[in-house]
Formats: sequence, C-alpha cells, structure tokens
Amino acid sequence: MKTILQIEDNLANKVLIERVLEPHPYHLLHAADGETGVAMAIDKNPDLILIDMGLPDLDGQTVVTLLKQIPEMQHVPIVAVTAWPADTAEKMAHRYGCDGCITKPIDIKKFPEQIAAYLD
Repeated sequence: MKTILQIEDNLANKVLIERVLEPHPYHLLHAADGETGVAMAIDKNPDLILIDMGLPDLDGQTVVTLLKQIPEMQHVPIVAVTAWPADTAEKMAHRYGCDGCITKPIDIKKFPEQIAAYLD
C-alpha cells in the first residue's frame, strides 16, 4: 500500500482530499504545517507528498527545499496542491523544486488519476 503525506493547513482541503482518496488503497498521513510535514516525511518515508504552498509556519518552497536536501527524500515526488492561477502554477511549482502541480479547487473526478500517475 502506497503512503501519501498531505501537508495542508486548511481543514476543508484536507478532508476533501481524504474523502476523494478514501476508496483507493492508500495510507494517508497529514501534517498541518511545514515543520511537522518535514518531520513526518523523514519519519514515515512516504511514496508521495502533496503540499500546499501557503503554510502557516514555513512556506511550501522552504519545505520542498528542505526535503530535497535529504538523501532519502530525493526520490519522493512532491506535488504542489495550490490555488495559484493555473497558468502560473506549473511554472512556480517547478521553480520551487516540486515534481508537479495540481490546482485548487481540485477536480474530484480527475484527482485519483492524477495521484496514481505520480505514484507510478
């Protein structure tokens, strides 16, 4: 079973992603801020990290930079889940070191396929 770490401070977004992915065979972990997210990533070694770029403590760019410096995390895809406008989201996510980007509001029909693609 694949493990997904969601680093998201907005409770409604957290719950939505959990509900959309619930029917799928994933183990979901959650961190409400960047510092906790980094610690959980190191401790749990997830297969995929979904990160909101606007976190209350460390911004998403800082979290991604910290994670990419850890040898055990370098193979883990990090995907920005962001409310940035779609036209700039991909560019910004790539610039920040993310492996991909999914824009909010998420498309609940496409989201499971998007997640599966990052896990393959």
